[in-house]
Parts: sequence; structure tokens; C-alpha cells
Amino acid sequence: MRTSGDHTVQANGVDLCVETFGDPADPAILLIHGAGSSMLSWEEELCGRLAAGARFVVRYDLRDAGRSVTYERGAPPYGLRDLVADSVGLLDALDVGNAHVVGMSLGAAIGQVLALDHPDRVATLTLASSTPGDPSHESPDLPGMSEELRAFFADEPPEPDWADRAAVIEYVVDAERPFAARSRAFDEAAMRDLAGRVFDRSVDIASSLTNPFMLEAGGPWRRRLGAVAAPTLVVHGTEDPCFPYAHGRALAQEIPGAELLALEQTGHEYFPRATWDLVVPAILRHTTGR
Repeated sequence: MRTSGDHTVQANGVDLCVETFGDPADPAILLIHGAGSSMLSWEEELCGRLAAGARFVVRYDLRDAGRSVTYERGAPPYGLRDLVADSVGLLDALDVGNAHVVGMSLGAAIGQVLALDHPDRVATLTLASSTPGDPSHESPDLPGMSEELRAFFADEPPEPDWADRAAVIEYVVDAERPFAARSRAFDEAAMRDLAGRVFDRSVDIASSLTNPFMLEAGGPWRRRLGAVAAPTLVVHGTEDPCFPYAHGRALAQEIPGAELLALEQTGHEYFPRATWDLVVPAILRHTTGR
């Protein structure tokens, strides 16, 4: 598998850390991660399996994630629309005309707005663990988060010493556990390993786990979803405690021609390894010939 190794590029006037897999001559898949995550959440093996399907796979750190530009904790001077512009700038920096966009949670929100405001840059859209529009203002008709997740947010664990690697790892593992499916054992060892790798390559882990949750959406867009022209695949866990499955179903209904792929035993989480044999072929099929 050909990989570029992670490196920094200038995109939309900011430094973003990016890594690519596969042949740049192949159709590009742009992976956009969620809030509080980094490019590492798209596992290297998953990227390799997509690249083996003759795709040029791009994963990158959003602002305040990993090795990309970071800002003072609690005062992010950017909003969702800036992250959309960053993704366009990244495609420009990589000399990619358009890409098959795959976004998870916040990344899926970025994907929705990207498809609406820059339709020429989006060949297809895959939206995972998402909701139609801005969840803070546009989903009163859809079910709220689970009682368990509400209880977690009502009594969040105290912040760790951000310089203490072991304490931060424990904090991340505890924070991710409530988002996982209940019918499948939580893979604590894998999450602990990922949290350690994320800590080790983060410029500012405190900002990474704070600023992305403070972003302004920059105006509603749910009512515009009928104008999405990109062929769309909605992928949603049937046990998502943050955006219950009805959110995925509504999103698929509001985007013309969208397909809905249900992931059993999956919560609000990146595609679990057990789903890869389903998800990878689905994404490759969705992105073929488009």
C-alpha cells in the first residue's frame, strides 16, 4: 500500500496535517472525522482496504485536532463553515478536483454543507452517525439522546491533568464508552490504544477535546437538503445513543435518492471492525463510476 505519511499542507490559509493512501490517479475518498477526534479514528487498515479498491484515500486532522493548527482552549476563532472551506482548500492543495466525501458525525455535517455549497467538489456523499442539519436547532421532531447519555453529560467526570498521559487516556476511554452499542462488548483495549496514540501526536490535547464542541454552525441548512445533488449513502448504527436511528432514516428521506445502510450492534462510533466487511464494499460500490 502506497502511503504519503502524515505531513502538513496549507489549506484555506491554515496548516492541516494530512495522510494519503493509494494512487493519486485513482478516484479520491476524503475522510472527515468527528468532533474530539483526529485522523487516527479512521484506522490505517480501513484506509488500506478502501485504497485496495482503487481509491486514493485522504484522511486529515481538522483544526484543533492532531497535528493541525490549534487555538487557545475555549476560544476557537472559527466555525463549521470554516471547516467546510478547509476541506475545499485541502482538495486544492492535493490537486483533487472532486472527491467521494465520507464524514462521521461533525464530519458528516461538514459533508452536508460541502455538498450544498460546493457541489462541484463532491462526487458522492457518505454520511455516518449523522442528523439532518444542525442538531442544536433543527431536530425538534426527532428523538433525543438516550437517557444513559443524558446522565453522562449531566455528571461528566472531572477534567484530567492534560499533561498526564495516563489520566487523559482514562478520561477519553470513559468518555467514549457511553457512545458505543450496548449489545456488543466495548473494546476497551482498542480504545485505550487509540487514545494513547492520539495523545502522543496531539499538539494540544485539551483544545482537541474542547474547542470542536463549541463551534457555531453558521445558520441552518436542513431545509436545503432537498437540493443535495451528490449520490448519497447514509450509514447509521441502530444503537446510536446520540442520534437515534430515526435521525439516519430522516436524513436519508430528505436527500433525494439517498440510500440507508443500517449497522447492527453499532452506536455513535466509527465503523467497528466487525462492520468493515459490510461497510467497505458498500462505500466502494457507492463510489464506483461516479
